[in-house]
Amino acid sequence: MHKKIKLLLTVSLVLFFAGGLRAQDSFIPDISYPYLQKLIDTAKKYYPEVKIRAAQTAMARTSYRQSKTSWFDIITPSYLYNPNKSTNLITPTAFNSYQLAVTVNLGTLIAKPFLIHNAKQAVAVAKLQQDEYNLTIEAQVKRLYFTYLETQADLRLRIRSILDAQTNVSQLKYKFEKGEGTLSDYNSALTALYTQSAYRIQGELAVFNAKVSLEEFVGKKLEDIK
Repeated sequence: MHKKIKLLLTVSLVLFFAGGLRAQDSFIPDISYPYLQKLIDTAKKYYPEVKIRAAQTAMARTSYRQSKTSWFDIITPSYLYNPNKSTNLITPTAFNSYQLAVTVNLGTLIAKPFLIHNAKQAVAVAKLQQDEYNLTIEAQVKRLYFTYLETQADLRLRIRSILDAQTNVSQLKYKFEKGEGTLSDYNSALTALYTQSAYRIQGELAVFNAKVSLEEFVGKKLEDIK
């Protein structure tokens, strides 16, 4: 009976510590949604493509306003000046006179409403493209942010592996010096330590690359975003 209780306690402790380790290894507790929103807002403010989309929308609005105010383009005014010394014998004039004329381009008059409609639709399309890119940039910032946190969690695991490998080397070295261990075991432990050290360097590089990718999209250094 005592053995069963002891076994249950041992299993419970193992499960407890294993759960703690899994919680530490996960990057999910590191996620800060307020900070993520700040990253998204900063990207929308500084990323060049966002500014391009906004400029295209503004240009479309300007073209639309111009199309509505250019009705006078279809009218061509003209005048004819008749001096009092006119050589016209049929309708002679005794005084200087002006004759005004207005010419209307019927083709342009008919096409004008369609041009205005197309300009208005161009504004709507530009706005939709801007909204679409805003959604795209939000998704991209989220992916890059989660990748950055994942590389940090992975690096923590690699650092922990190095600590375990260092502990193992120290123990085997002590046993070897006391004659209780073999040189082969000690050399294997050293090789494992060197391997874990190389993995750590790769993990550090992954963290820096993920940080650079996120900063490139956001437009500012992460340290400057509070």
